[in-house]
Amino acid sequence: MKCESVENRPPLMERLDKTLDCTTARPWLTRWVVLSLIVLGTAGLFALPLAFGRAPGLSDLFPWFVDNFHRFLVVHVDYSFVVFFLCVFAAFANITAFRLSGEQTPRYMVFQYLAFRGTVIGIAGMFIPVFIVAEGEPVMSNYVPVIMNPTFYAALLILASSMALMALMVILNLVNRPASNRQGHGFGLDLLTLGGVACSIIYLLAFGHFLSAWMWLSGSPVTHQFNEDLFWAGGHVLQFVNVTLLITAWYAIASSVLKPIPFNPMAIVLSVVILLVGAFATPLFSTFMDVFGGTWRKSFTDLQYVFGLVGLLVALPLFRAVITAPDKPWKNPGYVVLLLSPIVFGIGGVMGLFVDGQDTRTPAHYHGMIAGITLSFMGLYYVVFLPLMKRVITRPRMAQVSVWMFGISQALACTGLFLAGGHGAQRKVAGAAQGLTAFSAKLGMGLNGGAGLLAIIGGALFVWVAVTAIANKQEQS
Repeated sequence: MKCESVENRPPLMERLDKTLDCTTARPWLTRWVVLSLIVLGTAGLFALPLAFGRAPGLSDLFPWFVDNFHRFLVVHVDYSFVVFFLCVFAAFANITAFRLSGEQTPRYMVFQYLAFRGTVIGIAGMFIPVFIVAEGEPVMSNYVPVIMNPTFYAALLILASSMALMALMVILNLVNRPASNRQGHGFGLDLLTLGGVACSIIYLLAFGHFLSAWMWLSGSPVTHQFNEDLFWAGGHVLQFVNVTLLITAWYAIASSVLKPIPFNPMAIVLSVVILLVGAFATPLFSTFMDVFGGTWRKSFTDLQYVFGLVGLLVALPLFRAVITAPDKPWKNPGYVVLLLSPIVFGIGGVMGLFVDGQDTRTPAHYHGMIAGITLSFMGLYYVVFLPLMKRVITRPRMAQVSVWMFGISQALACTGLFLAGGHGAQRKVAGAAQGLTAFSAKLGMGLNGGAGLLAIIGGALFVWVAVTAIANKQEQS
């Protein structure tokens, strides 16, 4: 996919490109992008045994996959959902810090230096107790599955602290900016920078929830319930970071692909404000409710309706603009992402209205929303990050196939999970433990397994396209 001529480049990309002309900006963006692709590729490898372990018939042929199902699940969920998303956040934070600094190097760059190295250590530390030194019971706690091993917990703490450093770097560069950088509409904050700042603020709140839960649970036995309590509040707030990243990615992609941009700027601003208010309502739960109690838990769960409101504000005008665009650039993977990402995210959101937490309708719900966000990141890499890194996509057809395959397959996989869960299939288990007695349950899990395999291939194609573009010595002019 060749870059646009200079005179036809979108204004957002012109501004970002000028910002990243600083000598250290692009190398840091490249580091985070490469690390995120390594993480996502690893997560994809560990998704294969999950698909085989759940598919009726195939699970009997691969008993080792069933026996180690939960260890594979820990790696897959944590790498694809937690670590990959946080690496995208770090890439956004890097761009935001440089945007806030104008044409100068941001202050407190040592935070990014430490954060990147800490993230690498955290990623490696999470893997060690899974297979290299296989010690500790895997626990499928919500949001952050864990291996109950001190090394794993230490790795998570290092990772979370590293991202806190990235968020702090953004906030500290927001404060006491030069007067010239505060001029213009919105105090000098464009919509992409606003999204990066909001993500940083919300992440620090989530980090605070994690630390508070750790202190409240100090001295308690490390059980399954311990991990549920540890990650419940922070995990929910972290979803506000992910949705803020989603709408910011949609804005960046649409700004690069569609003319005119479909968003009223105030719709993005209002969405960010709603997400900030929703996230900052959560400390009130712990102030006025019994922490770890039923009402406290349900209050966090009900926050999902905030995401629905934000989705309607942003996704509806976006989807309308995509399908009514007079010039539909189907060959641009970013355009396809703008079509599929809101649909898949919306499917997951609607499924969330029917979950009970016990069967596979719950993972159908969050897989749909996660897949919608992941799709937006795929488009972000193709039309924003790689061009900013001055890299050319050398396999444009493969890039198109990757987003179509990943998006449609994830929608089908979620539908299969939802169908099976509606007929009694249990979540977080594999093989005979799923209780697949009804034909519809077997059909649903079969659909999930087959479509899940295609989604893995789509994700692998994305990683391959991005990696080859980065490795290609030819740079965009």
